[in-house]
Amino acid sequence: MTAILQLDRVSKSFGAVTVADDLSFGVEAGEALGVIGPNGAGKTSMFNLITGTLKPNSGTVHFDGQNVTPMSAAKRCRSGMARSFQVPQPFSGMTVFENAMIAATQAAGLSGHVAEEFCLEVLEQTELLDRANTLAGGLTLLGRKRLELTRALCAKPKLLMLDEIAGGLTEAECTSLVQTIKDIHASGVTIIWIEHVVHALLAVVDRLIVIDFGKKIAEGEPHAIMQSPEVQEIYLGIEADV
Repeated sequence: MTAILQLDRVSKSFGAVTVADDLSFGVEAGEALGVIGPNGAGKTSMFNLITGTLKPNSGTVHFDGQNVTPMSAAKRCRSGMARSFQVPQPFSGMTVFENAMIAATQAAGLSGHVAEEFCLEVLEQTELLDRANTLAGGLTLLGRKRLELTRALCAKPKLLMLDEIAGGLTEAECTSLVQTIKDIHASGVTIIWIEHVVHALLAVVDRLIVIDFGKKIAEGEPHAIMQSPEVQEIYLGIEADV
């Protein structure tokens, strides 16, 4: 297997606050990698460093065989990276379909009927086809989470990054969303998933890394990682269904 993403000794600080500390790991094409860590551990900052909205103080990011460290966030997106946001950020005054079309045209470079057909296919995959003409601002939390997923998929990603997409959902909603993510992974999309809902994460990912204070402290088979004393200490008070 070939690594589609490789971080090599990536560090980032804001004054005395370090959000990435000599961070190195790779993601194989077709893999689903889970990322856990306490609040403030630097997980979302890691996504920002991968996608280019943050520039590292040192280290490199390679994606799909290319050093993308100097590349803009827009160029990285067009090269095959896409992400969801922890707090959904739809264009609230536009319909679900229009939100999808923006991603398909601006990120994936599609146009006309090709873009329209592709968006309809993705909306069916994410179970939002029946809400295509609904204003995004009128969706439920689950609907907004699914729209985040839709917009990311409409960018035609080689690498899909999910940031706490299961957060705030009921157990039934979470189960439904996990099945959608499983189907996306089964279609061949590489996934990195940051999540606090650990049982959802363990249902999908092949490997787990743990980040604390911007530093990778553990990596390996998900259930084994969750049973390690160091990880349990970090998650003291957080119930993990393993």
